[in-house]
Amino acid sequence: MDTNELNTPPHDAQAERAVLGSVLADSVTEDGGRVMDLCLTSSLTEDSFFDPRNRMVFATMVEMSRNAMPLDIVSLHSELERKGSAALVGGVAYLQSLMSETPTTAHAEHYIAIVRDKHLRRTMIARATKTIKNCYDADGHPDPLSILGEAEKSFLEIGATSSQTMDWRQAMQLSFNRLNEMFDTDGKRLEGLSTGLTHLDEKLQGLKPSEMIVIAARPSVGKTSLAMNIAESVALGRDMNNVPVKTDGGKRHPVLIFSLEMPIEALTKRMVAGRAHVNTWRLNRALCVKSEKQMLTSNLFVAYEELKDAPIYVDDTAGLDIMDLRARARRAKKAHGIELIVIDYLQLCKCNDKAKQSRVIEVSEISQQIKAMAKELKIPVIVLSQLSRANEQRGDKQERPKLSDLRDSGAIEQDADVVFLLRRPSRTPTDKESDDKTLAIIDVAKNRNGEIGEVRVNFFSEYVRFGDREIERKDDVDFKSSEGEPASAPIPVNDDPFL
Repeated sequence: MDTNELNTPPHDAQAERAVLGSVLADSVTEDGGRVMDLCLTSSLTEDSFFDPRNRMVFATMVEMSRNAMPLDIVSLHSELERKGSAALVGGVAYLQSLMSETPTTAHAEHYIAIVRDKHLRRTMIARATKTIKNCYDADGHPDPLSILGEAEKSFLEIGATSSQTMDWRQAMQLSFNRLNEMFDTDGKRLEGLSTGLTHLDEKLQGLKPSEMIVIAARPSVGKTSLAMNIAESVALGRDMNNVPVKTDGGKRHPVLIFSLEMPIEALTKRMVAGRAHVNTWRLNRALCVKSEKQMLTSNLFVAYEELKDAPIYVDDTAGLDIMDLRARARRAKKAHGIELIVIDYLQLCKCNDKAKQSRVIEVSEISQQIKAMAKELKIPVIVLSQLSRANEQRGDKQERPKLSDLRDSGAIEQDADVVFLLRRPSRTPTDKESDDKTLAIIDVAKNRNGEIGEVRVNFFSEYVRFGDREIERKDDVDFKSSEGEPASAPIPVNDDPFL
């Protein structure tokens, strides 16, 4: 290839002129304005044009269209003259040549696509060139990781601006079909992925696509355990009782976990031990008898066999910049078809662009980027968040957390579609239910597309594992499941004083 050809940015002069000519030719038809609408919905801007003359003409056309002015040659030339640009573009002769070279508007979409394609290539070249320049500038950019993060962010922005929005008719058809499916399944079908907890699914109707789900709690209450239990359930297609999820036939769904706090070895160890119902505290202190060890070894092997081929992908890189995290998530979605993302946890994410400003602004940007990622990838994103100490200082004997207790920024509450406030009464001596060591309460404090309220579940701290809890009735009638069968009993708790 010729060196001059390499140095000339990608462009197609004929396609640019054809787009402008199509706009002018279309103005005199009955459907006048159709081509300009196509340009705007295709995100064409004046920067999409390489030739400076075409840039000026298109910018003026857009301005006239917004002001509902006629887009014929005379009006366009008059507007260009008013702005002092008529002579620069070549006057009436150039505008007439645009129309004469475009005999029909039938291929306008094809011309627009060519112009957009060339502009996209020029944009990528410009941003890649800037990255190369930054790599050479050791004094101005001493940290190569910051250059990498900036490059990831700049290219991610290109992809975000080129995405297409679903049209109204298609969205209506999709929604109508989903509502019809609910009739066919007697309302038992979930709208999203199952959490593995029956009563939580009933309230949420599943983890829905494009939703940002926040699990918030004070430290050591169990938010990481809850998120990992849900991730495991989604990946294996089984609920917390190891029964295949009925709503989608026990299908496995790939899960991506960003473990910013815990290394992958600790995460997998906890997951295997929890699934096998092995108390690692007792195991480490040699408190298990020989017969018990044999049974636990067998359980561990079964859990290992079930989990080793699970579609779970873990990134345990510490201190990830949020734009880097988004880029990694996008690549994982393309490579593995990820259907759920878990981020543990939000306050450990960074945003280099806002780091020099206040922490509130930085966390707000991180929260907005996580919500944008959920929408872009069209999958649910579970993000863990710390709570402030406000619930311990209000004088409430049960120390119930509130949405306003979300730490560092109110933007988390605003951006989230669903917020779980997790608490365990046994950790609060003044709570009237503090004697119940297995009780955990998931307060669905916000649910943009469904019910709110508390869901009572079991938490077995010795296994760091959650489970369904029978619904407590005021009368003596045994609780029956929706199918008329007795509800499954909770996992038994060992009475050993060492647990």
